[in-house]
Amino acid sequence: MDLQLEGKTALITGASMGIGRAIAMALAAEGVKVGIAARRSEELNKVAGEIVAAGGAQPTVLRTDLYEADAARKLAQAAQEQLGRVDILVNSAGGSRPVKWDAPSSAWEEGMTLNYTRIQELTSALLPGMVERKFGRVINLTGTNEPRWPNTAFPAKAALHMWAKSISRDLAKLGVTIHCIQPGRIMSEQIYRLHPTEEDRRAFCEREIPMGRFGEPEELANLAVFLASPRAAYMTGTVIPVDGGMYRFAY
Repeated sequence: MDLQLEGKTALITGASMGIGRAIAMALAAEGVKVGIAARRSEELNKVAGEIVAAGGAQPTVLRTDLYEADAARKLAQAAQEQLGRVDILVNSAGGSRPVKWDAPSSAWEEGMTLNYTRIQELTSALLPGMVERKFGRVINLTGTNEPRWPNTAFPAKAALHMWAKSISRDLAKLGVTIHCIQPGRIMSEQIYRLHPTEEDRRAFCEREIPMGRFGEPEELANLAVFLASPRAAYMTGTVIPVDGGMYRFAY
């Protein structure tokens, strides 16, 4: 299937490794000119080299620390200047922040900043251009609806779901779609932190994941690329898990 992505442009945050890297590489393979953003320049340059080696166009490397107060505006401006425009935004930057129930307000604020506020700011900065061109795709990597312990990322991701859904109806009329993808246990640095031994990983898969294994970043990237394409024009406002059947809620 031709996904009709040739010549489109995309900005992917959190693109230095894991899911963000996989999405950047998959979009580039479809002929998308990508801008890749993260804090680690060395890792971004490695990803850029892999994209070129695979036959993709030279990516735009945008070293960015989204904790900085004006980071979203600066990143949006740099991406538009260097890519010419941004048709597709993939908000993959974020991170789990396990805490105790009595964590200070500063910890909850930090989790909200990275996992919601900067995403909202960056998206809002790029939406006017998408609306003007009558085409845009926003894809947010979010998190579980089944919190098992206190984590400052959980309320931030829930806010992201509600915010994305709340603006999706207005944007749909203007040619712009927005989606949230909920990663289950996808192989990444975080997986090795949560499940440091092979025995632990095997036990979790047997207990929690009907498919019996962790997912690969490329499997989630397949969905992201489809949602980013014109082929997904009749979909918006969704929250879609990629989890091997792990989540128990029906909706």
